[in-house]
Amino acid sequence: MPFLGQDWRSPGQSWVKTEEGWKKTTAEDKNNNVTVERFCKDKEEEECFNKENLLLSLSYDMAAKKRKKDLMNNNTKAPYFHREKWIYVHKGSTKERHGYCTLGEAFNRLDFCSAIKDTRRFNYVVRLLELIAKSQLPSLSGVAQKNYMNILERVVQKVLDDQQNVRPIKELLQTLYVSLCVLVQDMGKSVLVGNINMWVHRMENIMQWQQQLDNIQINRPTSTGMTLTDLPASLQLNIMQRLSDGRDLVSLGQVCPELGPLTEDRLLWKRLCQYHFTDRQIRKRLMVSDKGHLEWKKMYFKLSRCYPHREQYSDTLHFCTHCHILFWQDTNHPCTANNPESCTMSLSPQDFINLFNF
Repeated sequence: MPFLGQDWRSPGQSWVKTEEGWKKTTAEDKNNNVTVERFCKDKEEEECFNKENLLLSLSYDMAAKKRKKDLMNNNTKAPYFHREKWIYVHKGSTKERHGYCTLGEAFNRLDFCSAIKDTRRFNYVVRLLELIAKSQLPSLSGVAQKNYMNILERVVQKVLDDQQNVRPIKELLQTLYVSLCVLVQDMGKSVLVGNINMWVHRMENIMQWQQQLDNIQINRPTSTGMTLTDLPASLQLNIMQRLSDGRDLVSLGQVCPELGPLTEDRLLWKRLCQYHFTDRQIRKRLMVSDKGHLEWKKMYFKLSRCYPHREQYSDTLHFCTHCHILFWQDTNHPCTANNPESCTMSLSPQDFINLFNF
């Protein structure tokens, strides 16, 4: 009969069935096989772990690249344009300089970010943004268009914080929204730079800013001293004469009923008409009342619909015709130190844009 127990002549040996048949193995071989299997298993686990680490590393790198890309897109709050107070405007290639300066480059490099914080330059920058929104937005580069939206966001935030200049910013946003509605329809024709979804998102931001401006509540200052209504009528008229927009006079009469009769003063509206419009323009739009008097208030609003207002700013950009430098008025430009008035000229926002239309 077969021997079923452990062979005493070769202790530790046993028969193992393999693919090649039955083989006799020892306990040492078994331990070696277990060790090899364990090594292979550990190696497979290590490779799997390394693969997981590699995938995590790639995912981290992709996330880092995405964050870096997001940092450079329009949603970032930090602008990445220069903060220069003057730039050289060259309209062609020379031996000394290659290429030319464009409106987008000037918009990127000039320090408009700090200009909106200056009360003297705020209206100038707002008017420039409005002119660009009307016709010049497609001419800007992709970076300049992003900077435009960044500066616009800062302007809106400043108005929300200061509760001033609400009406001109509303008009700016409305002008920009109408222009974008037309330009977005022409996407794919090299009109705007970027994806259409990005511009739709920007339009949604504009609508949100408009809603915030509509909901703004201007708090009346808590002052126990003398107010405008406490002044004599002559001083009140003198202050009203400093207002350059007839809509401000209308708003003043609506807010302060006590000043309503003064805001209807004919001489006040006559000076407004003569300030903004020429005599020839006024003669073309004469309006006479039943009593034979000129209706200066009605003439003012009729003229405003036909002709642009006169623009006046506390601080503007200047252009030096001698060295072709574009700079802010308070910048210590070398040419102005030697001859302050002979080679520089003040630029209105429209002149600034026309400077690059060549």
